[in-house]
Amino acid sequence: MSDAGTQRIPDLPSHAAVVNVGLSLFADAVAAQGHPLAVVDWRIPAGGDARLVAALGRLYGRSAAAIDRANAEVVRRLDQPSPQIVSVAAAGAVVPGLEGRMLLHPGPVIAYEQVCDPLRRSMRAAVVAEGWAADSAAAEAALASGAIRLDSANLHDTVVPMVTALGPSQPVWVVEHPRAPRRTFAPINQGPGETPWFGRDTQGAIGRLRLLAGAVGPVLAAAVEAHGPIDVLGLAGQGVQMGDDVHIRTQASTNLLIRSLLPQLVGSSHPARVEVARLISANHLFFLTAAMAAARALVGWAEEVEGASIVTTMARNGTEFGIRVAGSPDWHVAPAPPIGQALYYPGQGPETSARDVGDSAVLELVGLGGAAAGGSPSVAAFVGGTMADAQAMTAELDLICAGRSSRFKLPNLDWRGTPLGIDVRKVIELGITPKVTTGILHVSDGSGQVGAGVATAPIGCFEEALLALDRATGR
Repeated sequence: MSDAGTQRIPDLPSHAAVVNVGLSLFADAVAAQGHPLAVVDWRIPAGGDARLVAALGRLYGRSAAAIDRANAEVVRRLDQPSPQIVSVAAAGAVVPGLEGRMLLHPGPVIAYEQVCDPLRRSMRAAVVAEGWAADSAAAEAALASGAIRLDSANLHDTVVPMVTALGPSQPVWVVEHPRAPRRTFAPINQGPGETPWFGRDTQGAIGRLRLLAGAVGPVLAAAVEAHGPIDVLGLAGQGVQMGDDVHIRTQASTNLLIRSLLPQLVGSSHPARVEVARLISANHLFFLTAAMAAARALVGWAEEVEGASIVTTMARNGTEFGIRVAGSPDWHVAPAPPIGQALYYPGQGPETSARDVGDSAVLELVGLGGAAAGGSPSVAAFVGGTMADAQAMTAELDLICAGRSSRFKLPNLDWRGTPLGIDVRKVIELGITPKVTTGILHVSDGSGQVGAGVATAPIGCFEEALLALDRATGR
């Protein structure tokens, strides 16, 4: 105020730099005028849900120190050990609890009447290959009657890709954890084409299972025995630096594994060794299931840690998407999502595509798959076409993770470690769920794979997990 009681008008700046928080409408106007601008992508935590916001307040407040200590231990267990392939054997001889007429399937436990079409076809093929039914029609009747028991592979220290139904005759990688008395298992990959893991139950698909049991398994078993233990994630680390995400693209890691076993494979005396070699050499996803078994070993050790908020199971059965959190045996489920950001074969599209399925999302939990997308040109093709798009996918996952891998490094991101340890608190706070790189199967006609893409995990199962952790922590 002046002496005369008049108000002095302040000088306004002629130039302004703006920080915009939240909605972009104002930021767009500032940018259009050419002024310096910083945009903060802010949103209401947990979408403003009062229950979730209150739970976050407690889990980031009074419980935070204990949870952060537990999370640090979980991340250490996911990051440091080096699980090794020690043998190949028939599943019924080594997988705990796989007994009698029983099949293991991906994802949470599911009743047969709820099983999606591609997984039903895989189950029928497995029943015929095991000799429990003469044909697919008889297999369908046996499955529908309950004569064949079904269980989640994850509950048997096992993981299976896509719609694989694992029977006792099928060969599996046997992986040992170096710091815990546990073994984990995954089937030898069935390869391309007419195969049950792509949802086919033709004679050719059944024949592939018989070839795996009768020839591929024995040849690989002898090769691994002669070679000695194989450091699976050591090979995966090299593969990441060669463009693999080690989920939908495993060519480099596959070549490294075959190279490791080549002297032993060449020296095989098995009468079907040439046929086995042809199958393996044509299978660009040969390494996939070995990586899954190693990842299952890591999360199995990590899930023993009490009081953490890190996801240690993420699996889909084609009907439901389920997660489990370290320290808890409880599944939290939501409907399996469709697969977006996809490349389809000619004549295929969303209307012909089954929902997300398989246990292979275990790879995203240990720093592979979507976590390694930023270094994979193949993944870039699915998420926008540029490496910047692939890097954005990795950066988004980084926002909801508790740490970074010291094992999987991305050269094009200044050797930054891939995101590691998905924290349900961060998922709910930011409203960002993990993205999973995956194949796509036909929804109903049994023709197999129709493309590949990226599935976004549903947030409902993470909300359930957060509230369960809040209740447990409160007690």
